[in-house]
Amino acid sequence: MRTNRKILGRRGFSLVELMIVISIIGILVAIGIPAWQASVRSTNEAAAITHLQRISTAQVTFFNTKNRSGYGTFDQLSSGGYLDKVFVGDTPLVDGYIFTMTLTAKSGNQPPAYTVNANPQKPTGLTATGTRFFYSGSDVGRPTSNSEKPAGPDDPPVGGG
Repeated sequence: MRTNRKILGRRGFSLVELMIVISIIGILVAIGIPAWQASVRSTNEAAAITHLQRISTAQVTFFNTKNRSGYGTFDQLSSGGYLDKVFVGDTPLVDGYIFTMTLTAKSGNQPPAYTVNANPQKPTGLTATGTRFFYSGSDVGRPTSNSEKPAGPDDPPVGGG
């Protein structure tokens, strides 16, 4: 009878058991956070590539609807319905990437041109939003990338090639 009372009176976990559970949770978090951060960076990079492709399509459509006279700014493309409203402004921040656009007007025999760079908001560290820099423009067929500095037309195309 006495043994049953001791067993019934013992409730909860010992300090050692709690420390083991806390250690296991800590290990899982230490493994999971870097994997989650890598997933976020990869997702941001894929989104930046997609946005550059949409910007290129929007620019071609804008160029053709404006009698091939020039390309549009982010504001013109957004207000015209060619791009999402998140691209309003000179340097929109979308999905962890800062987009900058340069327009060149037609001059003499030179046709109008545009370039767009997508640079990670934070390219290094634990909270990096991306590790690759991207470029697109009227002078390249598809986006290019560089892992060390802002990309340009001479960098390799995204996906090789």
